Amino acid sequence: MGTAPDTLLKTPLHGLHKELGGKLVPFAGYDMPVQFGGILAEHNHCRSSAGLFDVSHMGQAFLIGPDHETTAAALEALVPGDIKGLAPGAMRYTLLLNEGGGILDDLMVTRAGSADYDGWIFLVVNAACKDADFAHIAKHLPKGIELDIATSKALIALQGPKAVDVISRHAPEAAKLVFMTGKRMTVAGIEGCIVTRSGYTGEDGVEISVPADKADKLARLLMAEPEVAPIGLGARDSLRLEAGLCLYGHDIDETTTPVEAALIWAVSKSRRELAGFPGSAKIVEQIANGVARKRVGILPNGRAPAREGTSVLDLDGNKIGTITSGGFGPTVGGPVAMGYVATAFAKIGTEVGLDVRGKIHPARIAKMPFAPHNYVKEL
Repeated sequence: MGTAPDTLLKTPLHGLHKELGGKLVPFAGYDMPVQFGGILAEHNHCRSSAGLFDVSHMGQAFLIGPDHETTAAALEALVPGDIKGLAPGAMRYTLLLNEGGGILDDLMVTRAGSADYDGWIFLVVNAACKDADFAHIAKHLPKGIELDIATSKALIALQGPKAVDVISRHAPEAAKLVFMTGKRMTVAGIEGCIVTRSGYTGEDGVEISVPADKADKLARLLMAEPEVAPIGLGARDSLRLEAGLCLYGHDIDETTTPVEAALIWAVSKSRRELAGFPGSAKIVEQIANGVARKRVGILPNGRAPAREGTSVLDLDGNKIGTITSGGFGPTVGGPVAMGYVATAFAKIGTEVGLDVRGKIHPARIAKMPFAPHNYVKEL
């Protein structure tokens, strides 16, 4: 947080953020808006209408090979997801793993939906990890596969129950997408956009990869729609926490495996059987035999939020885990958290204590998501 403003990177929407009165803070090396008019109002607006997020700090890249099978095989050497099995235009959440099964990053993978781009796979990775991610991927690519880092692209997320109605006015094809699919299309006359029906809020919505020099134009067109309001990082965090979604570097990192992180679903069944990805032996063993700790949802009693780093205790006062993300959930109407606890205490409904500044607050292990997912999986 002490980074000087003049050394921070700026997204193509930086001028718009300032114009809209955004409160700018350092985040992952960028000068980013944490809020525009209030985190609570922005959170609720996204849940009820359509919120516009600047996520251009994320890393975008294309893996390019002669055909999908070859390109997918190169990526499958680094992740546990079934990439070969993706249909044209389909997306998958997956994980970059180290040799010990630890998570280097989580990422979104989209197979190109056009025959003209058959060997192309679109990647979106986390901002703080993107340089390391792309170096790691490039280092392990076989001959004939290219990593094209899309530095000339911005990324805009439009999230909420009215988001697809809004984007469809500017790109009618977007209305034909379902959750976890994407397509290259023209948006508001801007060619070369990639629209995916995905996001990080638990709501319906899209993410739009757009040429950076057209991002300001597109954002202003979307902001002119009556349903749309700008949303900052603060509400983005409370939305994803209510949705039970992990934040890299907090809820998952190189010391956590997919099994510990309750992300077994991201390890495709076909890959478990064939293995062949980093850390596969350890992960398959953990799936079979269990782990000592698990990521769980935690609902504190009362109104006091439990922040990251808060110790989780059993009823005898023994430490059994740690909060990794916590705060107030506006949709829930109270504090919500997630973290890791010893597996013996991971059952939903288990009563625990939270050591908040030396005072023990009662809480219980709870099912995630805390707010329902509203993804559109079929039309």
